[in-house]
Amino acid sequence: MSTDPVQYENRPSMKRPVLILAFSGWGDAGSSASTALRYLTEQLFASKFASIDPEEFYDFSVQRPHVRLINGTQREIQWPSYEFFYGSGIGMGRDFIFGTGSEPHLRWKAFYEVILRLAREWNVEMIITLGAYLDEVLYTRPVPLTGFSTEKKLMQDLDLIPSRYQGPTGIIGVLGDACRRNGVPHTSLWASIPHYLAPTPNPRGALALVLRLSQWLGLRIDTGPLERAAAEFQSKVNELISSDPNLSAFIRELKKREFEQ
Repeated sequence: MSTDPVQYENRPSMKRPVLILAFSGWGDAGSSASTALRYLTEQLFASKFASIDPEEFYDFSVQRPHVRLINGTQREIQWPSYEFFYGSGIGMGRDFIFGTGSEPHLRWKAFYEVILRLAREWNVEMIITLGAYLDEVLYTRPVPLTGFSTEKKLMQDLDLIPSRYQGPTGIIGVLGDACRRNGVPHTSLWASIPHYLAPTPNPRGALALVLRLSQWLGLRIDTGPLERAAAEFQSKVNELISSDPNLSAFIRELKKREFEQ
């Protein structure tokens, strides 16, 4: 009999929890989704309570473990993993579970089965996934948000543009399909990031996800630090565009195409 890949540090008592997941890697352009989830985790003072053992789900030659020094002498290995954090929604009548880590490399069906089992064990009311993708969008415009959901009304409540994407998918698409087939409420929010910017962390994408999610769920958090990071990023992008004639010409063409549509 195989051992349970879920490892617990403690088992908090949770009321009507919502499970919010992000995966770094293929569906996380500009690290927007993982940054948004980390920010929410910090703002709610969420603490780690469980993780998924990486042995069955990660290829360590693709994502290698890291070694770090402790007290300057001892060497410790840090393995890739998927971790869960619990944050109390004080005064809200519901709590939050945040899942963060890399997209698994192996055994996706077994991985989503673990997620669905945990959702049942924790009496999760809904699973929310965050993602970001590269697109031909103007960096000067508000970050477009798209998504999909098992509940049509939620798409209206969130004022989301329904995703029309067809093609290769990641673990979020696979998990979303599994939720649909198993009757688990699921909603996915995606930020659209300019493809012509360097693949660096994009706090504007993260901010768009955090604002829409916190407004929808009624989360009372301080978005000031993330807003300042987004403003600084925008300022640097403005400088980059103005100093690059080819990029400036591309942006003008993009604006023209947008106007003609």
